[in-house]
Amino acid sequence: MTHSPSAPGRIAFLGGGNMARSLIGGLAARGTDTTAIHVAEPVEPLRQALAADFGVQAFADAADAVRGADLWVLSVKPQVMGQVCESVAAQAQATRPLVVSIAAGIPVARLQQWLGGGLPVVRCMPNTPALLGAGVTGLFAGAGVDADRRARADAVLASAGATVWIEHEPLMDAVTAVSGSGPAYVFLLAEAMQAAAEAEGLPAAQARTLVVQTLLGAGRMLAESGEPAAELRRRVTSPGGTTQAAIEAFQAGGFEALVATAVHAARVRGAELAAG
Repeated sequence: MTHSPSAPGRIAFLGGGNMARSLIGGLAARGTDTTAIHVAEPVEPLRQALAADFGVQAFADAADAVRGADLWVLSVKPQVMGQVCESVAAQAQATRPLVVSIAAGIPVARLQQWLGGGLPVVRCMPNTPALLGAGVTGLFAGAGVDADRRARADAVLASAGATVWIEHEPLMDAVTAVSGSGPAYVFLLAEAMQAAAEAEGLPAAQARTLVVQTLLGAGRMLAESGEPAAELRRRVTSPGGTTQAAIEAFQAGGFEALVATAVHAARVRGAELAAG
């Protein structure tokens, strides 16, 4: 039987921070019955805001929040994840929920260890644009996650943007390096473009608008045209023109190799952090 993520008493969020809030907001926007969503959040103002804004049932204690829920979203900070999981391990073993973790860098095996083992666990890597419903999430299904459970996990994360399923868990470090950390790369490019624009004499406010809208428009063209990035680049690069002069300067500085080195460095660091 296929469950709906809006089924009563089904979803418990352990942690009510920004990412949990964005997922709950996304589920609400898709018509989920939010009175059936439980949230564990020790900070009282956050608890009150979630209940007031979305109509969820908010609890100070994780043990209370998971009662009656068969899908748990682990959305606390990675450094407290072990403690939180161990506090509800007995309930996990008794009720065998689907566990969906959005904690960066924590492997399925470690989550299993903290929760007592033998549970269906989906590990996810969302990125910060999920806060705007414009994110992308890499997901890995651990042992025991069948098609129905995959669909339920996907429905939760898809409320905040696109989803990409990864078949081998070590590749989650590459997902982190590309999309998890990736927004910062775009922000770095935006910083550099704005500084360069100002150096060429443009006022700061106009420079910012030009840069922001250029990045936004280029992203939309990539998303909506369906064309490869290389083809879109080729179309705007007239031989001997201004764009070609800029592209040649980028390439002379080793742009592609630098990007590859940066993404690789992020992947290696992710693997180190996951290994503990």
